[in-house]
Amino acid sequence: MEAGPKKKLRVAAVGDLHVGETSHRAYRDLFDRVHEDADVLCLCGDLVNFGKTVEVENLLEDLRACRIPMVGVLGNHEHECGQPQEVTRMLSEAGVKMLSGEAYEIDGVGFAGGKGFVGGFGRYMLSSFGEASIKTFVNEAVEDANIIENSIRTLRTERSVVLLHYAPVVDTVIGEPPEIHAFLGSSRLGEVVDRYENVKLVLHGHAHRGAPEGRTARGVPVYNVALPVLRTLGDTPYRVFEV
Repeated sequence: MEAGPKKKLRVAAVGDLHVGETSHRAYRDLFDRVHEDADVLCLCGDLVNFGKTVEVENLLEDLRACRIPMVGVLGNHEHECGQPQEVTRMLSEAGVKMLSGEAYEIDGVGFAGGKGFVGGFGRYMLSSFGEASIKTFVNEAVEDANIIENSIRTLRTERSVVLLHYAPVVDTVIGEPPEIHAFLGSSRLGEVVDRYENVKLVLHGHAHRGAPEGRTARGVPVYNVALPVLRTLGDTPYRVFEV
């Protein structure tokens, strides 16, 4: 007897909450209601403003209301205070499956990824040429992409979702000043995604004035779920996808 169609997983996603030291219950409603619409919640970085412990504690006050599994990545803002490992620990202990080269499977769907990094897109992507400082910069971008690729490679699921903070395609940063596109993501991330047929969806944040969606060269859908972008689409503070 043939197996029936696989059940779709409802994946909610949001990034760039930017919880601050004085933020209290700013997102309690979001975390308390998301289970009504989704089976998993993806958090795409910049959840707090500077990576301060008190900011994360404020975030966790709201996050504890969430009743579905959570998967997340750090953003650049979580690095500002120099304690990204502590932010990761706090979020992990609160139940968020944090991705930085790791991978998880939830109800037959794989989740992989990491923060990502900058570097630019297409023919304008920065290359490893010239000064040692430029080569160091590009090397970090390459190593970061390799870590993300390793996490995707470990998945054996037919359906996989890649979480990032930085954009893997230029499509979803359109709307931001062209002068800063190179600081919003990198084509290296899109190239990694396109090597794996099981990747069905890519989610990222960071580009507050970017476009809501785009595609990789292979056609994988990419969605910018930064909260300021979601607010241009309606009142719901997250976006839901079926995978």
